[in-house]
Amino acid sequence: MALVSAKEMLQKAKAGHYAVGQFNINNLEWTKAILLTAEECKSPVILGVSEGAGKYMTGYKTVVGMVNGMLEELNITVPVALHLDHGSYEGAKKCIEAGFSSIMFDGSHLPFEENVEKTKELVAICNEKGMSLEAEVGSIGGEEDGVVGMGECADPKECKMIADLGVDFLAAGIGNIHGKYPANWKGLSFETLAAVQELTGELPLVLHGGTGIPDDMIKKAIDLGVSKINVNTECQLVFAEATRKYIEAGKDLEGKGYDPRKLLKPGADAIVEKVKEKMILFGSDGKAE
Repeated sequence: MALVSAKEMLQKAKAGHYAVGQFNINNLEWTKAILLTAEECKSPVILGVSEGAGKYMTGYKTVVGMVNGMLEELNITVPVALHLDHGSYEGAKKCIEAGFSSIMFDGSHLPFEENVEKTKELVAICNEKGMSLEAEVGSIGGEEDGVVGMGECADPKECKMIADLGVDFLAAGIGNIHGKYPANWKGLSFETLAAVQELTGELPLVLHGGTGIPDDMIKKAIDLGVSKINVNTECQLVFAEATRKYIEAGKDLEGKGYDPRKLLKPGADAIVEKVKEKMILFGSDGKAE
């Protein structure tokens, strides 16, 4: 199945009161693990690519080639979107050219008027090419490839203004952060989320920084209109833990245990289990049957 825009899958999620996971990819193992899990769970999926990960994988065209090749070779039948995560204006343009099916333009750190102008331009380009566009209001805390945010809450009126530009889904800061949550984290601001939902209506909302948010908060966020949840750090943590165990157990010294296909397998298996767990929690499993 060819790549699709994330628009339809998220509209269905909003109507069906579940969320589709965006799982960030970092290399071949990550991509293969996530695609196979989505197929097994019969779940739509969004593959997220940060600008840093795109650069690490040698460029956006390489990423598009790898993902398209896997969709065909693995006989993936569920809807898959390839999405730029926290894209700059320049990065968004490059991904449009490379063949991504969805982009996020993160203008949250720009003056609001400039965010509006650039979003408006990208909406027109994405509409013309049948791609989906995500925008952000109110920075998400933590650091994502050099974009640092304090975890502020978005202004619902600004969210409404960005929504009215014609974006397909919107990330609104509600106290969420990227990476591990500190011990003194105050939790999600459901008041902000409810206010944003009230003003933006049917527009699917996005929750960034899904790692470390308690399950009950995730479920409440979905009830309040969140249709896309981003997961990255959690997959990295389980991959690292499984790989460490393999090395510490001396498995790489047994036979051909040093073969990268064997060395990386425990980490890839751990990603499969984590993605499966999240798809069930988000309620997207079985929704692509």
